[in-house]
Amino acid sequence: MTPPTLESGLTTGATKVIADAAARDRRRVLADLVGLAKPRVVLMVLVTTAVGYYVGLAGAPDYGRLLHLLLGTLLAAGGTLALNQYWERDVDARMERTRLRPLPDGRLAPLEALLFGTAVTLAGLAYLAAFVGGLAFAVTAATSVLYLFAYTPLKLRTPFCTLVGAVPGALPPVTGWVVAREDLGLGAWVLFGILFLWQLPHTLAIARLYRDDYARAGVRLLPVVDADGTSTERQIVSGCLALLVVSLLPTLIGLAGPVYFTGAFVLGGGFVALGARQALAPSSAAARRVLLASLFYLPALLALLAFDKV
Repeated sequence: MTPPTLESGLTTGATKVIADAAARDRRRVLADLVGLAKPRVVLMVLVTTAVGYYVGLAGAPDYGRLLHLLLGTLLAAGGTLALNQYWERDVDARMERTRLRPLPDGRLAPLEALLFGTAVTLAGLAYLAAFVGGLAFAVTAATSVLYLFAYTPLKLRTPFCTLVGAVPGALPPVTGWVVAREDLGLGAWVLFGILFLWQLPHTLAIARLYRDDYARAGVRLLPVVDADGTSTERQIVSGCLALLVVSLLPTLIGLAGPVYFTGAFVLGGGFVALGARQALAPSSAAARRVLLASLFYLPALLALLAFDKV
């Protein structure tokens, strides 16, 4: 056997280094593509969709249909969020909190993001149409269209973008409901109302915390254009109060029992108190408490609703 030469050893080593680098690049690109889809936001979409399905059930669950619903929703939501990052790449580059995302940081090319987002969104919508049904497809398609072509461009034009953006954010539980019931009954709109109203204090608290960042990027959220903060604080409190009222409706219309009603009242009352504290003594610390409370409130309320479903 011929002993290995120095040249062959160097060639083998170089080949290994190149192969390792290629594998590392593939993993990095894959991680960045997944990052475009905002997995934490998609997880919330899936949870609210599943709760809408469970609450809407009048009989035993069809787990196969639920699985198809969640898979199609995952693809459609992830693709839509990726397209949102494609459209907002220049805005993200001007904000400290988003400048290291894959597109503004240059780790992905815009065309890669556009192709990925478009393909995944269309795949999710086609999957829902084929394996779940026309209503689920229609509601999910409306969610994507409103998010991309209404909310996204309005962020640079008007503070009313928050209200517009809350509509697609509140539609996932409606998708779950229509798959369970094949209709858009009162319960679907109550779930929509809860998610819609929850987003107002949640989004305004984020915008209050990052007001300077949004202003630098030209994003016209309410705290950016509301110089003294009066309108922002008023809307946070009114949003929390309206949420408290609407969150009690599932019991009043027969979807949930007294345990849910009591828990919703306590959670909502606490949320209102924190919102009022922010309004009376505005500060970054108070806004952060409102934000953290919103992140606790929604999963706790949905868990109560699923637990005490009638």
